[in-house]
Amino acid sequence: MKAIKPNRLKKGDTVGVIAPAGPPNMENLERGIQFLKSLGLNIKMGKHVRKVNGYLAGTDQERLEDLHQMFLDYEVNAIICACGGYGTGRIASSIDYHMIKNNPKIFWGYSDITFLHTAIRQETGLATFHGPMLGSDIGKEDTHPLSKEGFSQLFQPLQLVYTEETSSMNVLREGEASGLVVGGNLSLIISTLGTRFEIDTEEKILFIEDVNEEPRVVDRMLNQLWMAGKLEKVRGILIGDFCECTSKNNLSFTLDEVIEHYIKMADKPAVKGLKIGHCNPHFAIPFGVRAELNTVEKKLIVDAGVM
Repeated sequence: MKAIKPNRLKKGDTVGVIAPAGPPNMENLERGIQFLKSLGLNIKMGKHVRKVNGYLAGTDQERLEDLHQMFLDYEVNAIICACGGYGTGRIASSIDYHMIKNNPKIFWGYSDITFLHTAIRQETGLATFHGPMLGSDIGKEDTHPLSKEGFSQLFQPLQLVYTEETSSMNVLREGEASGLVVGGNLSLIISTLGTRFEIDTEEKILFIEDVNEEPRVVDRMLNQLWMAGKLEKVRGILIGDFCECTSKNNLSFTLDEVIEHYIKMADKPAVKGLKIGHCNPHFAIPFGVRAELNTVEKKLIVDAGVM
């Protein structure tokens, strides 16, 4: 499928804010919105963003409606998610992907939004953005400047360069790799397996991160990826931040031991330690565009995600 890059933003453009998963912290969300306004952007809130339905931000139909309306609205130039949580997988099969393909625009989020990144990319070819969200990241008072700087890539076609000046990069397997970068939250990647939206990793650079999962759980998920043939098909592997992924039991492998076991099996160029994921700072990158990994130079280069 031909890759589609959305148009870049300019001052005066309108950003649509939606909550396709859980309900956001409204105080943090308001601060996140003020940040977008400081970039010269106008804001259009989804009709149902403030709704709470158990652990969801409204019913499935309401969250789906907000997503569709933002892609259909000609005044909206980008869609940024308020937060993650749970629930995007529940609406994935009802999304009008033909409509999204005909109305491509910036789509930004992470965590539970991983399911939508995968589904949208594979159904439409649209490049999307894995980046910190308004209510769960940008709106917090201690947000790192690097997390905010990531939004600059939406205003011009920037080639992103990640080196040890950004954060330490630990080489797990040496080599060079290039391909489209895909992935996101490991738990959500696993949840696509066996569905219409099962992640395609063939000849891709796979990025993974997660939060609050013990090493034994990460082991189970990586084993499932391995048995599904997803790790042996990749060209390279990027290990992001695995926040609070420690064992509560003394009888355990460490997270590093678990990850290194599967990297050895995959035998592809791999690095870990990237500050991408549930972390502060959070380095934002586009998915569905070409990336190059060089472990000798400890450098990751990701093509621009906008036109």
